[in-house]
Amino acid sequence: MTEAELTDYLQQHFPAETEKCEWKEYKNLKHCVKGHAGNDVISYVSALANMKGGHLIIGVEDQSLKIAGIQDFNGYTKENIKLKIVEDCTNLNSEDFIIEEFITSDTDKTVWVLHIHGHQFRKAVYAHRKAWQRIGDSLVEITQARMEAIVNETNHLEDWTASIVADAVLDDLDKEAVQKARLEFRKRNHPKYGADLDTWSDTKFLDKAKLTIKGKITRAALILLGKEEAEHFLGSFVKIRWNLKTVQNQDKDAEIFSIPLILSVDSLFQKIRNLKYRYLRQGTLFPDEIVRYDAFSIREPLNNAIAHQDYAKGARINVVEFEDDHLVFSNYGSFLPKSVEEVVLGDSPEEIYRNPFLVEAMKNLNMIETQGGGIRKIFQYQRQRFFPLPDYDLADGKVKVTITGKILDEEFAKILASNPAILLEDIILLDKVQKRKHISDEEFRYLKKRKLIEGRKGNIFLSLQIIEPTDNEELKAEYMANRSFDDQHFKKMILDYLNKFGSSKRAQIDNLIIPKLSAALTVDQKKNKVRNFLTALRMEQKIQSRAYGTWELL
Repeated sequence: MTEAELTDYLQQHFPAETEKCEWKEYKNLKHCVKGHAGNDVISYVSALANMKGGHLIIGVEDQSLKIAGIQDFNGYTKENIKLKIVEDCTNLNSEDFIIEEFITSDTDKTVWVLHIHGHQFRKAVYAHRKAWQRIGDSLVEITQARMEAIVNETNHLEDWTASIVADAVLDDLDKEAVQKARLEFRKRNHPKYGADLDTWSDTKFLDKAKLTIKGKITRAALILLGKEEAEHFLGSFVKIRWNLKTVQNQDKDAEIFSIPLILSVDSLFQKIRNLKYRYLRQGTLFPDEIVRYDAFSIREPLNNAIAHQDYAKGARINVVEFEDDHLVFSNYGSFLPKSVEEVVLGDSPEEIYRNPFLVEAMKNLNMIETQGGGIRKIFQYQRQRFFPLPDYDLADGKVKVTITGKILDEEFAKILASNPAILLEDIILLDKVQKRKHISDEEFRYLKKRKLIEGRKGNIFLSLQIIEPTDNEELKAEYMANRSFDDQHFKKMILDYLNKFGSSKRAQIDNLIIPKLSAALTVDQKKNKVRNFLTALRMEQKIQSRAYGTWELL
C-alpha cells in the first residue's frame, strides 16, 4: 500500500477513538512498550482486553490519524514484541492476540495494528499489577463495577452437544441403548411421571429426557444413544480408550469403546480388574476383605469425563488402569469450578457446565449427579477405606483424576482409623501435609487452630493430638523426631560446647546440632537453623566470630 492507500484503509476500519479503538503515535518504542503505567502499550492492551477486545494502532497521530510511522523500534519486531506484551500482561489471551504490520511502499513508514481479544472467562487482564479499562477515550484503572462484571460473568459459549444434527434420524439411535435409557429414566423420574412412562413413544421419551429437541436428533443424543455406525455424524474422536499398563508403565492390553456411551461405560466397567484387597484393622487379627474400587468411584469420574469433555478439541477420553492398583481418568477441558476443594467442601452444585445440554440429559438418565455430591462421595468412600484421597491434576488443559485401590501409607491409614471424628475437610488438608504438598497461609492457620498440626511453615508435622490415639510407638517416635526441641535447647547446647572446648569451627557446630534437628526439615533448612542460632547468640552478646568462621564465647 502507498501512504494514501493505508490512510484510507485505517480511516475505513478504525475511523475514531472509542472504548474499542486507540491511536498512538509512539515514534520511539524504547519507553513506550513497558513504560509509564497508564500511558504505555501494555496498559492500553489491558484496557482494551477488559472492554471485550479492540484495536491499538501504533504509528499514527492521535487526533488526525495521519501516518507518522514507527521510527525507532529499539530492537522490537512484530514477533518479539508480542512475546514481551504477553509476558507483561497477566491473563492476556495470547492465542487470539494478533499484530499486523503495514509498510508504505512509497514513504517506507511502518504502522502496527494490534488486534486484542477480549479477556478470558472471569479473568481481568493486568499490566503493572493493575487492571485497566477505557471510559470514552480515557484510560483509567478498572472500576469496581467493571471488575465485578468480569469476575461474575456467565458462560455464553456455544454448547457443542446441543446442536441438532440435520441428517440424523431416529433410526440412527441404538435400540438397546434407548431401552437402557428408558430404564434409567424410570429410576430417576418415576415419582414424577408414574405409569405414563409406559405409554410414551420413543420420540416423546427422547424429548422428555432432553436428548432431542422437538423430535430432532442432537449431538448429545448420538453421544449417549447413537449406533456405532452413526459416529460419522460426530467425528471418530467421540470414544473412550481403556488401557491396562504394567507397573513399569508398559502397555499390556487396550480397547476402544465407541457410541452409544450409555452402553460403553458398562462394557468398560467390566474390563477393569476390581480384585479383592485384604488388610488388617488395628486391634484385630481378622482381615477386612473388600474390592479395590467402589463401583461409584469408577462410574462417577468416567461419566464426569463424558459430561465435561471439551469435544471441540477432537480428543478421546482415556481410562488407564495400572497393575499396581490405581486408575487414571482423563478428559480435555479445564475444571470449571474454582477448585476441587471448593466442590468437595462446599458440597454444592456447580454453577457452570461446559456441555449443559448433555449434562441435563445424563442427569435424567441417572448417569451423573448435579447436586454437587458426586466428587464428595468419592472422597468419602476413599476415606472410609483409609485409602488415599483422589488426586486431581488440572494441568495442560486436562482434568486427570487418580483413584488408588489400596493403602499406600499405613501410618496415615492408622491415624484415620483412630480418629473417626476428623472432618473430611481436615483430612483433605492433612492429606496435603502428609504428601508434602503446598498449603496456603489460611489452611495453615486453620490446621493450627484445630490443633491438628505442629511446627512452622516449611516444617509442619502432624500433632500429638491425632498421633496419640493410634497407640502406635513408631508414629510416636516419628512425632518426637519431627517435634525436636525448642530453640533455647539448641542455643544452650552451643554455649555448653564452646564453654568446654573454647572455640569451634562452623562445621563442628553443624555436626553437633544438625543430627538433633527435626526430621521434617531439609538439609538446607537445618543449616539455616544453625546459622540463626549463632546469629541470635551473637546479637545477645554471648558469642563472637573470629577469622575463618571460628566461634568462641565472649
